[in-house]
This record gives sequence, structure tokens and C-alpha cells, in this order.
Amino acid sequence: MIFYQKSKAVFLTLGFASCMAHAETKLLESAKIVADDPSFEELIDLKASIEILAEGFQWSEGPVWDRKNTQLLFSDVPKNRIHAWSQSAGLSTWMEPSGYTGVGKSSGSNGLLFDQKGRLVLCEHGDRRIAVLTAQGGKRTIADEWEGGRFNSPNDLVIHSDGSIYITDPPYGLKGQDQNPEHRGVNGVYRISKDKEVQLLVKDLKKPNGITLSPDEKTLYVAHSDAERPVILSYPVRENGSVGEGKVFYDLSEFLKAERGYPDGLKVDEKGNVWTTGPGGVYVINPDGKLLGRIRLGGLVANLCWGNEGHMLYLTAHKKLLRVKTIVPAARY
Repeated sequence: MIFYQKSKAVFLTLGFASCMAHAETKLLESAKIVADDPSFEELIDLKASIEILAEGFQWSEGPVWDRKNTQLLFSDVPKNRIHAWSQSAGLSTWMEPSGYTGVGKSSGSNGLLFDQKGRLVLCEHGDRRIAVLTAQGGKRTIADEWEGGRFNSPNDLVIHSDGSIYITDPPYGLKGQDQNPEHRGVNGVYRISKDKEVQLLVKDLKKPNGITLSPDEKTLYVAHSDAERPVILSYPVRENGSVGEGKVFYDLSEFLKAERGYPDGLKVDEKGNVWTTGPGGVYVINPDGKLLGRIRLGGLVANLCWGNEGHMLYLTAHKKLLRVKTIVPAARY
């Protein structure tokens, strides 16, 4: 066992991944960046290299850029672990366990995000809650239930400028998923106010997954990771934080004929374009719902985020961690 201090917070780790003096990368030769509209070249160089930063994970997810420590944090969900990667130090195990603290084995953290106070907020599959890492090193529960029933397995989150948190709660972390006797009967999209009041916003989705807000925070986007309905949905955000009726923003069904993978992680750039993971890679869709281009990776990819100064896009791609430089910066990172 190793106890170590990181940003004034002490974590218990049960293992430690190899840590290099300087991170060495190689290229993903099979990747290809494709423009479906000429404007895509204003967002990314079509000849940009896709770098492999690290590999060997079981299912990498939930990347977030840690500005204070100039590093990327991301989850390996089945391993109940959070890794850190930086250009100077390479890969290390940053927190273990990351999202399940009970007896036996269960999935750990998934989506990660820093709040306005610089605290790490975690979607925890195993402990079935939204938690925050305090400055002293311990975790506190932000929310773990709605109307007396526990969440299924919080998956992803986005934080509004007013401090409220929007989350998705699919069944992926439950054994047997929807058939698990502890499933709460709905796979919801929720809003947690800054006062920790939980409101169910959307209850008619089978597999809500990635979630993000438009730059002006007037639209909430939700990825639906369902084989029968692999779509991105958009919901108008009301002044009180609730949402209006949703509509299909983009349908990825046709791409499932040739590639594996469903809509998952979502982020927006400063122009309001939605960058979503999906069948075989990343899809970029403008605010009007038009496909601009794709980053074809030839494999499964779960989530994405920008880091550094907002121009470096990091991708958690199943067993790999990748990155590619973009021209357009992130709306938030």
C-alpha cells in the first residue's frame, strides 16, 4: 500500500502504474480526419496527428484537464481507478479506489469535472452517487438519491455557471442493468441545484450517457447510447434550470452500419459545435445539427475533453488514451 499526497489531498492507493520521467508518444497510424463540410478545416487540420499517450486500460472514460497541476485525469471504470497523465511525468495511478468503497468488486468513477471552486466532482458507479473531493482529501456526497430512491450509476455531468450540476444516470454500473432489483425504475437526467436539491428532468430515455451545455447555457445536449436509437438530443434550458421538450439534434444510426460504438461523451467548442464520440470515432456537428466532420479512429472511443490551453483534445478510447490538436478552442475545459 502507498500513501501519497497530491494537491493537499491524501489518497489510498493499492497499486501504482509505471511512471516515466518524460512521456513518450507514438502515432495512431490508422486514424483519419475526414471533412464532411469545408468549414471543418477551420476547426482542425485534416493532417493533424493522433497521438497514443498511454494504453492497456480496461475501459478508459471521463477525462478532465487539471489546470492547477497541468495534467489530465481520467477513469478506468472497471478497475475502480483514476489515472493521471502529464507530458512531464507520463502515466500514474492517481486514486484507487475511485468510486466504489464497499466490500467486493464493483465499477468505480466515470465522468469527472472540476467545479468553480477547483474541486474534483465525480460520478461514482459503485457508490451510486455524485461526490466531491474536498481540499482536505476526503470525499463528501453531493447527491445519491431522488425521492427516496438511490441513483442507478451516475455516468456523466456538466456544471452550470450557477453551480448546479446536470447528470445522466443510466444502468451501466448495476449488475444486470435494468433487470437489477435495485434499479430505480427510470434512467434519468437530473439537475442538482447548488443547494443539493435533486430534480428529475428527463425520464423517457433508455440509455442517457454523455451530457453538456451550449456555450450560452441555453441548450442541454444528451447522448443516447441505445442501439435502437443512437442519437444526440437537445433540450431548451429554462430560466429556473429545468428543461423543455427534447428533440433529436443528430441521429448516428447510419454510421452504425459500418462502425462499432454508440453516442457517448459530449463537449462543445467556443463556436457552439458539438463534439461527440460515436461509431468508430468522433463526430463534429454544428449548432444547426449539420455534420461537419469526423475523426475516424477505427475503434471504440468513450469520451473526450480539451486540455492545456484549450486547443488539445484528449480522447479516452477504450484501452487507449489519445490526443489531437485542434484549431478551435474549447468553450469550457
